Amino acid sequence: MSSKLIITVAPTGGMAPKEASPHLPTQPDEIAASVTASARAGAAIAALHARRPDHLATCNPDIYRAINDRVRAGSDIIINNSTGGGSTGDMVIERPDGICENNFDERLKGTMAGAEMCTMDAFTAVDTVVPGKELLVLTTPARCEVLAQAMQAKGIKPEWEVFSPAHIINDAVRLIQKGYDKPPYFFNFVLGANRNFQGAMPYSHDILESMIKLLPPGSIWNISAIGTAQLAGTTQAMLWGGHVRVGLEDNLYYAKGEKATNEQLVARTVRIASELQLDIATPAEARAMLGLKAP
Repeated sequence: MSSKLIITVAPTGGMAPKEASPHLPTQPDEIAASVTASARAGAAIAALHARRPDHLATCNPDIYRAINDRVRAGSDIIINNSTGGGSTGDMVIERPDGICENNFDERLKGTMAGAEMCTMDAFTAVDTVVPGKELLVLTTPARCEVLAQAMQAKGIKPEWEVFSPAHIINDAVRLIQKGYDKPPYFFNFVLGANRNFQGAMPYSHDILESMIKLLPPGSIWNISAIGTAQLAGTTQAMLWGGHVRVGLEDNLYYAKGEKATNEQLVARTVRIASELQLDIATPAEARAMLGLKAP
């Protein structure tokens, strides 16, 4: 087991509509308030998505700055801005052939708002099924490199966002070997989603173990287990020395039929970690573990 557990809170995401939960924060003040409460509960990293005033997804750097400034006013939590964006709003281009395509140029804007970390979605072209449509996500190897270059130029630490073993081998390791990151490498395994979601795999202990074994030396790993897989996946990660992400981006429920808040999900994770005799990393301790400098 690791001596300190890093807890990430993902308060918003880029997919769930505002009406999906009364607790889902989408505007800068709402997001900052939820992150501040989650930091008090034990979160060390905030994995942030931006939303427009109409609650649809964006990577608009002005909106990200508004969120980031408010979050920093409330705590010293590490800010990790998404370059995945989402499946609505500014993140979707309607092509003449009727296919919806993820807006890569908009995604790049996620690196422009002064975050310490950004998600590095290292995967090749896949189809993502979202309600009512198919969204073609074209993060080709060349686009992966453009994202990596943008982060390196700004001194941003990548969070390697991987949805299957192939994403580790084909994209992340290739870019690491080209010098776009230095250890410790921070990998986030996204498991438990619908199989069509960005090539993600269902959660199981065996799948998690197989992905851990593929990591390059010097890696730190984290799990984002989606929906009903969250509790089992995050608990298993704690047992195996990993780190965890919780929040309404990944799971809207605390229990069957009971909508969660972000801070509730963080507090439950802290209680489980305490039973496992794990200490919770503060933001300062998490920065030291990840090789980050204070903003």
